[in-house]
Amino acid sequence: MMHIAVLHNAVAGHESPDEQDVLVQVATVRAALDRLGHRAWALPCTLDLAAVRSRLLADRPDLVFNLVESLDGTGRLIHLVPALLDHLGIAFTGAPTDAVLATSHKLMAKERLRALGLPTPAWVGPFPAGLPALPGPAVDLAAGGAWIVKSLWEHASIGIDEAALQLYPGAEEARGALARRACELGGAGFAERFVDGREFNLSLLAGPRGPEVLPPAEIRFEGYADGVPRVVGYRAKWDAESFEFHHTPRRFDFPAADEGLLARLRALALACWAGFRLGGYARVDFRVDPQAQPWILEVNANPCLSPDAGFAAALATAGIDFTEAVARIVVDAMRTK
Repeated sequence: MMHIAVLHNAVAGHESPDEQDVLVQVATVRAALDRLGHRAWALPCTLDLAAVRSRLLADRPDLVFNLVESLDGTGRLIHLVPALLDHLGIAFTGAPTDAVLATSHKLMAKERLRALGLPTPAWVGPFPAGLPALPGPAVDLAAGGAWIVKSLWEHASIGIDEAALQLYPGAEEARGALARRACELGGAGFAERFVDGREFNLSLLAGPRGPEVLPPAEIRFEGYADGVPRVVGYRAKWDAESFEFHHTPRRFDFPAADEGLLARLRALALACWAGFRLGGYARVDFRVDPQAQPWILEVNANPCLSPDAGFAAALATAGIDFTEAVARIVVDAMRTK
């Protein structure tokens, strides 16, 4: 039996649905840890890291199950938590500090992907201009094709509101929109070439023989009118009353003709795991263009573990019980940290 602190971002009760969801994850993970015979307790985390430090030093957990997704309502600070745990010498689940930082800053992640020779859409930014510049790949910014504006730091599709989503005809138009939309984007954003095609999520789980790629999931856009951008935005993820929420189901069954594409997606997901030094569990999000070329949109180092999230669905499709998955995440943390 181990003494495990389930560390999560503090929730006051008035936060948005994506922030409230962490409490569901805490309950789900604690129940799994209880079934495994461990003694687990929840520890809310705020920007008062000195208080968190004092609590951890007083309780001396054998392991921290890290579910912190934001601090003070922003994703740009989440790397501070694993950094604190490193400083204290406490083992923790999921990705190491450098991977959390590299994946939470989306342009840093895209620059890493490019350095690894992995495909990711062209980009411009970030905005505000005072932020450190990360040059996008050499590309003709005047070439045709739509562009989409995204938050630099925030996940959970923050800033991608389908009700007001706009695609821009070129990079310069998208760049101009960044200043107007800065507040919606958590204060900083970038523009990315929009890949009009299919969307896939591939989840990974640590195992005794290395990372296992779980069954690929494709997000289906059902009943969308012509000209409406097919994206998984905030409403599709969090607004249970919206059209998008009910018309973006995921599927795990594919025709034989897709097997080559799926094999390519699996290889790219494993390359992301190795290239970012991920651990425990992860998810890689893709778009696939009409020429069947995959493009990596994001690498999620610690994806959502709620029962209705994509990771749990991929586990169920693979025939892996959630409790078994938590056990593998714990074993990987104790082995690698």
